[in-house]
Amino acid sequence: MAKAIRIHEKGGPEVLTWEPIEVGAPGPGEALIAQTAVGLNFIDVYHRTGLYPVPSMPAIIGNEAAGVVEAVGDDVTEVAPGDRVAYCMNIGSYAERRLIAARALVRIPDGISDRQAAAMMLKGCTARYLLKQTYAVQPGDTILFHAAAGGCGLIACQWAKHLGATVIGTVSTAAKAELARAHGCDHVIIYTEEDVAGRVRELTGGAGLPVVYDSVGQATFAGSLDCLRPRGLMVSFGNASGPVQGFNPAQLAFKGSLYLTRPTLATHIATRDALETTAGDLFDVVASGAVKVEINQTYPLADAARAHRDLEARRTTGSTVLLTEPA
Repeated sequence: MAKAIRIHEKGGPEVLTWEPIEVGAPGPGEALIAQTAVGLNFIDVYHRTGLYPVPSMPAIIGNEAAGVVEAVGDDVTEVAPGDRVAYCMNIGSYAERRLIAARALVRIPDGISDRQAAAMMLKGCTARYLLKQTYAVQPGDTILFHAAAGGCGLIACQWAKHLGATVIGTVSTAAKAELARAHGCDHVIIYTEEDVAGRVRELTGGAGLPVVYDSVGQATFAGSLDCLRPRGLMVSFGNASGPVQGFNPAQLAFKGSLYLTRPTLATHIATRDALETTAGDLFDVVASGAVKVEINQTYPLADAARAHRDLEARRTTGSTVLLTEPA
């Protein structure tokens, strides 16, 4: 019998329980996969705490993983038994085995490991839409990316540098600053020691930035707006410090006719074509060596609670994967 991490109520890491589950045969359009590596993301914390409610309880959380197709149901054309596959934005990944809609799966190319795929699907596909769709980064642009030493940050900063941008990253410690510099950041601001907006104005000669990418939320939102040039774009795509509250849209006018967007990956991979294009771009840039996926922590899937504690305490850098077998 397979096992999974489930929650029976919202709360802290202690609500994550390791327990047996029943996994049936795949129905029409479904695939049964044996998962080898599961990605850890902040959205998992949001599901656990109830910030983003799950459809029902008990629930298996988690939004990305990689593994091998064991069987498929009728009318499945996207994958076949034996294929190595990965997916993201499909809740229920904290499990040894699972059923999933085959249309959500992409084949993992040779040269990319299951662990790499699990570590980069959600974060890498997010970086792709942020840099190529939300604001299309051009050579010569100067951009700011918060949490530059995190999983998404390390991928996005390398990718932005590859696109020809000057990259400013923010981090919380000197050690994370060195990591960010080694992964595409031209300038690193330690936000616990420096005024981010003031430093950005220094670096840009007072001009400000065309775009700020902010996954931190409440703690950085106001300062991020002050980093922008007139008609600049504020991209708020996460809530690591808590959701933004009490914001008056009139501030966008006062600060220079700014634009604000709150995008999500699900919208950008909602069709099969969009998923394949997004994942294909990600696999290509990693295979080229322009972007390296750093897996800096691994945990047994059964020990997901410890992984959540470390993630929330900012003790992790780069990507983290939960393993269904011993490392």
